[in-house]
Amino acid sequence: MPRGDGTGPTGQGPGTGRGMGVGAGRGRMGGPRAAGPGGNCVCPNCRAVAPHQRGVPCYQQACPKCGAKMSRQ
Repeated sequence: MPRGDGTGPTGQGPGTGRGMGVGAGRGRMGGPRAAGPGGNCVCPNCRAVAPHQRGVPCYQQACPKCGAKMSRQ
């Protein structure tokens, strides 16, 4: 865009590249897709497993055994 006013050549602007179709983006947290409401949280220290609570990320939950922050299984 020589003048910066959006009058550049057709097909060479932002949003015209590959991979910009519907549903081609990554999930909310940067993964391939959202993990969903189900599943379990696992402690990285003692490997204790607790059910995932909907609306609360696993990294905000404390392990019931050792108190460490959990991660998604």
